[in-house]
Amino acid sequence: MTIIFFIKSKTANVDKYTIKDIPGSSGRLDVISRCILSAILSNDDFERIVQIWVFLDRYGTFIFNPAFFNYEIFPKNELLFTDYFARFLQKNKNTKDHSLNLLSSSIKDSEMNIIEAIIHFKQLNYKLYILNEQGQDFFKLISKIREEENTIFIIGSQEDEFIYSKELSALKLPMISIGNRSYLASSVIRLLKLHLLAL
Repeated sequence: MTIIFFIKSKTANVDKYTIKDIPGSSGRLDVISRCILSAILSNDDFERIVQIWVFLDRYGTFIFNPAFFNYEIFPKNELLFTDYFARFLQKNKNTKDHSLNLLSSSIKDSEMNIIEAIIHFKQLNYKLYILNEQGQDFFKLISKIREEENTIFIIGSQEDEFIYSKELSALKLPMISIGNRSYLASSVIRLLKLHLLAL
């Protein structure tokens, strides 16, 4: 089983980034960082069958696949990780010199935007789900989802506009819900992992 999370942000902006005020100076890149760490880290290692694709309107598409990271040097702390990621984005925009960044050689990028990626993976027979409070009950579908070989979950970000966009609706992907309560995106990722990977 392979699990991939898709998350999109139009607000992430590190032009005025400072570690003294990460939420205010990065366009809430800290939210995205929390999702990345929630997806690919387990208790004492990487979650080897999980990856996360991050679609940032200003910077492009970035793939976090544990297969390409070194756990021993990976910045597991949210503050440290966000600082490395912000600096990676700053340099990625201006220069290809990432020699001092622990993440630089491990983050992969893609030319696909999120709609293109969804279509691409549909063609590869991945099963895709949109997380939405109005969707089908995840817990009634969990056995079926566990049997699927490759699954992608599209998670709403802090602005949530994309989840309700005409562009995404036109793809007619099934929606699932983990309850009528609103959860942070990182909490949704943890809950999905908890139930899908529990054996």
